[in-house]
Amino acid sequence: MKATGHISIEEPFAGLFTQGMVTHESYRGEDGRWLYPDEVVQGDDGSAVHGETGEKVTVGRVEAMSKSKRNTVDPGAIIARFGADTARWFILSDNPPDRDMEWTEAGVVGAYRFTQRLFRLAEGVAALPARDDVPDTLSPAARSLRRATHRTILAVTEALESFAFNVAVARVYELANAIGDAEKAADSADLRWARREAMEMAARLAAPMMPHLAEEILSRLRPGGPLVAELPWPEADASLAAAESVTIAVQVMGKLRGTVDVTPEATEAKVIAAAEAEPNVARALEGKRVVKRIYVRGRIVNFVVAGGG
Repeated sequence: MKATGHISIEEPFAGLFTQGMVTHESYRGEDGRWLYPDEVVQGDDGSAVHGETGEKVTVGRVEAMSKSKRNTVDPGAIIARFGADTARWFILSDNPPDRDMEWTEAGVVGAYRFTQRLFRLAEGVAALPARDDVPDTLSPAARSLRRATHRTILAVTEALESFAFNVAVARVYELANAIGDAEKAADSADLRWARREAMEMAARLAAPMMPHLAEEILSRLRPGGPLVAELPWPEADASLAAAESVTIAVQVMGKLRGTVDVTPEATEAKVIAAAEAEPNVARALEGKRVVKRIYVRGRIVNFVVAGGG
């Protein structure tokens, strides 16, 4: 993976995710015995009961998994049911190092549903006619999807290099949503090309967390082609990853009066002119003498008027 910045030797250890940080509810039977989560089921009235005896179960607080309290989950059972990719995806989707992660059935099922959704999106894209050349012109929908794709490449790269795996997972979710939205747009050759590019990148970016699914997806997009593991890490097109516009807050005497959208490279003079032209700001400045115009690049314009606001 291409490095995007310096990482100090302490940072990987700050990002460690240990067994003691994984939590789960604890359960006790009527005789006071601790029960494993897979021994507990939901009764007809919604309460927790023992799966075999039907006896009532007391649900304890969520705490670190412990053999003594039996509030552990066998990863082998999760993998056998949902697959290793789902198990990894769920764990990494909820692991900011500054807090514990609660292991829940709903969370695992949600991760599994996403793997199925990503595969369905890939099958839909794989059925489209393939073309290798970048279209000369792009429709608004295709351009929007390409921008989302390259922003995701940049964001996932930075997240993985800083060990923020949950952020990387979240960005792939967002790209999948963008691919799904593109399915609903008016079909065109350039949009089909953009969908294929986005789908391939989604697979390659997810590969560190879901290698098996990534390989399955790429094998459908590129039959007989290379493995994901044989490809270099994707690089974002800077012109596509850059923001098209930034929103600037406009204040008069420190009070927000409106916002303006400008290009990132807009000069201070152009930003201030746009701010003065904003209708609410123009009304707030009408009849007043501006004694100072303060511009914090990319963030705020503040007008200071004589005699106060």
